[in-house]
Amino acid sequence: MLESQGRNIDEHGKIEIEITPDRTRQDLLHNRPGNSLREKILSLPEKPGVYMYIDKNGEVIYVGKAKRLKRRVSSYFNRMHDSTRTNLMVRSIVDMRFIVVATEEDALHLENAMIKEYQPRYNVLLKDDKSFPWIVVTNELYPRVFMTRDKSFDGKYFGPYSNVQAAKVVLQLIRDVYPLRSCRHALEEKSIARGKYRLCLDYHLGKCGGLCRGLVAPEDYGLQIRRVRQILNGDTVDLEKLLLEEMQTLSENWKFEEAQAVKEKYEAVKRYNSKSVIARTDALDADVFAYVDNGSSAVVCYMHLKKGAVVRSLNMEFKRKLNESPEEILSLAIAEIMGRLEDVKFKDVIVPFMPDVEFENINFTVPKRGDKLKVLDVGMKNAAQYLADKEKQLEKLDPERSVQELMEQMKRDFRLSEQPRHIECFDNSNIQGTNPVASCVVFRDGKPAKKDYRHFIIKTVEGPDDFASMKEVLHRRYTRMMAEGEPLPQLVVVDGGKGQLSAAVEAFEEMGIRGEVALVGIAKRLEEIYFPGDSLPLYIDKKSRSLRVIQALRDEAHRFGITHHRLRRSKSQIVSKLDTIKGIGPATAETLMKHFKSLKRIKEAPHAEIEALIGKSKAALLAEGLRED
Repeated sequence: MLESQGRNIDEHGKIEIEITPDRTRQDLLHNRPGNSLREKILSLPEKPGVYMYIDKNGEVIYVGKAKRLKRRVSSYFNRMHDSTRTNLMVRSIVDMRFIVVATEEDALHLENAMIKEYQPRYNVLLKDDKSFPWIVVTNELYPRVFMTRDKSFDGKYFGPYSNVQAAKVVLQLIRDVYPLRSCRHALEEKSIARGKYRLCLDYHLGKCGGLCRGLVAPEDYGLQIRRVRQILNGDTVDLEKLLLEEMQTLSENWKFEEAQAVKEKYEAVKRYNSKSVIARTDALDADVFAYVDNGSSAVVCYMHLKKGAVVRSLNMEFKRKLNESPEEILSLAIAEIMGRLEDVKFKDVIVPFMPDVEFENINFTVPKRGDKLKVLDVGMKNAAQYLADKEKQLEKLDPERSVQELMEQMKRDFRLSEQPRHIECFDNSNIQGTNPVASCVVFRDGKPAKKDYRHFIIKTVEGPDDFASMKEVLHRRYTRMMAEGEPLPQLVVVDGGKGQLSAAVEAFEEMGIRGEVALVGIAKRLEEIYFPGDSLPLYIDKKSRSLRVIQALRDEAHRFGITHHRLRRSKSQIVSKLDTIKGIGPATAETLMKHFKSLKRIKEAPHAEIEALIGKSKAALLAEGLRED
């Protein structure tokens, strides 16, 4: 039983909100609750429960659960939070209500129900459409089996299925194995006896036994339906064994035609099992929750396994609002599945990490090796693919919206005054100071603009001095852009830590653009982001789209710079080798290199071709020199 405190409920079952607008502006600025609210917080019990925050308009803006109500609620008001959105929410709170429950698990289920009822603007949002397909077996004399999104039919429902295609695969298996009726007639004994219905095309094609004319007894059809329920319950491995035994028995009794019919059913079930069984052992019965996120959204993939085969699977997408932890979202997903699938009794659950709620009578396993880890990996790949498909679909349907969201996120993450629509990244490349070069790659709207990439050959720096090389390249790049009237980027990224960033800051100050262009450095080891004048790095969520863009920039600058460096080094090695041959000067060596591209091709080229290019005497000298080599 749930014990309620601190709330009034009207005749319609709605919570009456009591507004207490006694908070001063100074209270709001310092995240301190008003007098009335402070008294309520101080009187909160150290028990599990659910709390609701209410704004000045009387709307529930946040619902949360807590193992200890007083400790949890107080944590919102006794400090500034890293999340700007959390601070904004705290400043909007003028009142609160709470409900005490027996256990933290009860609090989780109540929180889930209240979020659905009030739709608070600061709560994590479950983005599924509540209309997943189900397969229903109706309660009739001759039951029908079909897919539906409407659960108003009288019958037993199986599912839900992650998508329509998954449900169709199961239905196709059932129809391959058993000739079930597909008509919508209300078949009753009286109507069948009167001969009200005519045999349809399915009967003549062997897809139906002629139920509407009473050609199949209800008891025999009921046996098929029991087998169908077995398939829908996931007992396809046992069904495969049963059909194999039945086929062998018929064959031993010389009933070959009947054995052939059973064999076709057996092969259909076997084909299905080969695709649905994902564990090597057929004794694995478990529920799996896999988790993947990209910073702003999270996807939890649920799979129910029976004898190593996936009986049902479901992907749930959650939209983050207050930087909720993966453990919190995983707990919400488990509660959602427990409420939605009443026929599933959780016992052994495989998870990538432990949820933040203790569930009674459930054994959670975080696998490190073996079949359970392989099963979890399947779920992780499924969730990652679902998230990737959603991102691609959003980008395809509304590309500008996707770009806008990315730019806004990068603006927040990198403390910018405007969206970084134009970003440039610089990287130095040299080997022991030889052939030093630098690369500049350009991203526009978060995507590479390869026509704007630039290479730089270091001219004024001697030896391996990355800091001086960075200053030279930045001077050359932006002095020219300003001279030609080109718009400067909103963000410049240098590949390196505080040293390279300091050199870049000096270059910007010398050019007078320090306040016009934002500048950050990215270190290689832990992906730290350094800001000018800040000795402590910023660690962005590893799954954030913002960090992925910066990583792509850095990797592309490195690849582009290394490619150019290798080409220059290769050319210098070819020219140096040709320069050692007496009679072959720099101009001739350059001519040979431009024509043949490599020393190997020069060695393999016909002598007549070389003569035509550099003359008979030089060709002879070249041949002699290469022969000695």
